[in-house]
Amino acid sequence: MPQNKTLNPDYFIWETHGIHAGTGSDHVKHGVDELEKITELAIERGYPNISFIIHTPRLTRYRYAAERRLGVKFIRGNHAYFNYPKQMASLKSKYGNQISIRYGIELEWLGPDLGMQWNRSKIFQAQNADFVIGSLHFSREGIPYDGSLEEAEQLMKIRGGAENYWAGYIEELIEMVDSSWEIIQVVGHLDLPKLFVPIPQPLLDLDNSDHFLARRMRFLLEMISEFNLTLDVNLAGINKGCGIYPDISILMRAKQLDIPISLGTDTHTIQNLGNHHERGIKYAHEAGYQHYLSYSKCIPEKRPLRNNGFKEEKYKVLNLGIELLNLRFEDRKQRRIPKFSFGGSYRTFLEHHKNSTTLGDFEAIRIRKGNKSVTISDTLPSSSRNKVKGLFSHHKDEPGVLSMIFNALASEEINVETAYLNSNRDGTATAFLTLTGDIHAIKEAVEFVKGTGGDSFIEIRVGDNLDIPELRKGKKYVLEVDGVNLPIAVSQHMILSVHNNSSGVLLILLSALASQNINILDLRLGHRGQKGYAILGIEGNASLAHNILTQLGMQFFETSHLLLNEIE
Repeated sequence: MPQNKTLNPDYFIWETHGIHAGTGSDHVKHGVDELEKITELAIERGYPNISFIIHTPRLTRYRYAAERRLGVKFIRGNHAYFNYPKQMASLKSKYGNQISIRYGIELEWLGPDLGMQWNRSKIFQAQNADFVIGSLHFSREGIPYDGSLEEAEQLMKIRGGAENYWAGYIEELIEMVDSSWEIIQVVGHLDLPKLFVPIPQPLLDLDNSDHFLARRMRFLLEMISEFNLTLDVNLAGINKGCGIYPDISILMRAKQLDIPISLGTDTHTIQNLGNHHERGIKYAHEAGYQHYLSYSKCIPEKRPLRNNGFKEEKYKVLNLGIELLNLRFEDRKQRRIPKFSFGGSYRTFLEHHKNSTTLGDFEAIRIRKGNKSVTISDTLPSSSRNKVKGLFSHHKDEPGVLSMIFNALASEEINVETAYLNSNRDGTATAFLTLTGDIHAIKEAVEFVKGTGGDSFIEIRVGDNLDIPELRKGKKYVLEVDGVNLPIAVSQHMILSVHNNSSGVLLILLSALASQNINILDLRLGHRGQKGYAILGIEGNASLAHNILTQLGMQFFETSHLLLNEIE
């Protein structure tokens, strides 16, 4: 099996519109069927990532000439499309420890009526896709824009010339964006018709032209900007002889509107894997871009166009913070662009993020949206070595043990103000709690735990001079949530709770998790006024954890299931 190289290529793109997965036994071949072969080739070349994409099947009315001749329906592999998520899961299982694998779908725009309902069903069928690209290949007349010169001439004849040909295309794109902006992340190859019909001059002079085509393209770009969509910088046009999509003049206008970009080769053969990465990066840089987006679970990740080790590592922290924050919002609000504050060595980002603010020497990034924020770093935060009063426990690292402590405390009407829990990774865990309540009642609760906990507790005691456990080391750390100090190493599977800060409330969450055999590996608990905050690193069944969070009741203002795609 190939081994991933430690050094990345000099020019590499985390593609969005990447390698098209094939259609298997379909009459019309489309894309790469040898997915394992191309994944192994990417690993051999030292690529950190490979991105797959598949076309959604189309309504029968929308067919290329060859497809009509063959009588092919449910175009481009209906069976292959249904199988696509399983194929991706199999690839991740086999190669996921050697290369990051992302996958998405290219949604064919087929009109706002039946076509829109058809497309919604196709999104559900491609479970857990990392991104959705909205693309327009077919005119409302059913004739493709990228089929052949003969088909393009046929459509120009119907519409009455090249300008009307392009005008129809732009209006259909406007319709697509207006109807689909909530279900797509990226707008694909914006000037696709130039493959057979050259771009009219007004579209090359968007800053000055008063022509109706220029006005409509400007409006389209403004829509893309307002809906926070990303523009596909698509390199497939290089091989086809019409240049990168979109034209540099359109891309420069997009940059003026702060429209983010994604990049991809839109390749359909193994031979084109990674082609033109250097040219694509330089093209985007020429238009004024400093970074681009890739996608994980439909959440944008910022990446530098000019790759170097320092910046790449810092972008990983930024992307993880964006993912953590966005997972606290419902799907439609994840598309809103957050605001940033940068401190310490992260202040180099200030020049590339408009309206961002500085955190001074604080080595962290704060990412905020509305009244929610996450502060994150890759530097282990310093901890106070002062002796403090509280409850110390050294116990078995098993589901339900921590809830025994909270249960006994709640029975005596004692509230837990702050909590620190670390798994020691040796079958035991260490916890430290600060409490409010009568000291005699606290001691009663501790004695109850000792008497009823069996052999689950190695040591549990209350004292005035106890050490707070040291923070478990990790690659990245959450430092604050909504400004509340909650230092914790980031793990793959986490839960964030914002709840009523009163006795017994957190016991509900701990008991619910224990009932599903979900173990708590790390815990930080804090509060601000009447709001308690808890962030937990857990292990166990993700579906059970997600479902149980919906059943906790009104005392919980927020329960976010933070199932992270990767921790690089």
